[in-house]
Amino acid sequence: TFTQNEFSVVIDLEHRDYLKDGALTIIDNQTLSVKRVSSAWAKQQHCYARILFSSPFKYRYNSTKTKIILEFNVENKELLIKSGISFVDEDGAKKNLEAELAHWDFQLCRVEAMSAWNEALGKIEVKNGDLEKLKTFYTALYHVMIHPNVAMDVDGNYRGLDQKIYIAEGFTYYTIFSLWDTFRATHPLFTIIERERTLDFIKTFLAMYNEGGRLPVWELCANETDCMIGYHSVSVIADAMAKGITGFDQELAYEAMTASANWDHLGLPEYINNGFLSIDDEHESVSKTLEYAYDDWCIAQTALRLDKMEEYKKYMLRSNAWR
Repeated sequence: TFTQNEFSVVIDLEHRDYLKDGALTIIDNQTLSVKRVSSAWAKQQHCYARILFSSPFKYRYNSTKTKIILEFNVENKELLIKSGISFVDEDGAKKNLEAELAHWDFQLCRVEAMSAWNEALGKIEVKNGDLEKLKTFYTALYHVMIHPNVAMDVDGNYRGLDQKIYIAEGFTYYTIFSLWDTFRATHPLFTIIERERTLDFIKTFLAMYNEGGRLPVWELCANETDCMIGYHSVSVIADAMAKGITGFDQELAYEAMTASANWDHLGLPEYINNGFLSIDDEHESVSKTLEYAYDDWCIAQTALRLDKMEEYKKYMLRSNAWR
């Protein structure tokens, strides 16, 4: 809702992180198509958008063609804008918008969002006479469910860690696995209240392993950021198996777990050879030793479950590094 008589909207592809490649395409006088490839935390982040406006616009480009000012003639000072996004391409963004938001009813969007969140938050029912405590609890549960995000288009296409395009067959592909932040409490909660999504998370992990060579550490928008420490995908997988979540290739999962545990980075070779990390080997040596040891214990429990006794002994020995 505009407060003045100049009704304009600025779209700026150069805002925020470094723009590697970008383009604004006018489809018609109410439609824009956007391509944006940027570099920041994710070094090669693709985002495409199809943007529709409820009123026609006039426009003017700047010299770089990555910024545009759209001018509108709206009598009631209200403008509706809806956007579909894709990590794959502009056509994917168009398909997503058409499939997920075909109408212009803003109040319906509010009702649908409220209904979806009520269903999600209703997975845990808390009774308490203190309204503030209830607000605190359900706000926390809401925060739990913000990530991971669906990262595939309505047709199943997604961008893999190798930046190639794949189709998710029989599962939903996700992004934003901040596993150092989530392996202790968030994912164990998901194995109780989000069992189907947990299965999709694991299938996503295995797709990332097939396409990138290892399980995610801190994955963001088809990029491995290698932020934080440990290889805590193995904890998520081991916990899911312990709680009876099936439907994925457990042998492939074990292969991926051990591949990640023997990767040549972040002090792992020294940890394996010496049985611990010293500060001369690697920074954050104590923290990494503790977290590698825990992940190795998770691998050992998985090996035991799969009747791989020699592997079980090997990783139990490695897990003693915390001492």
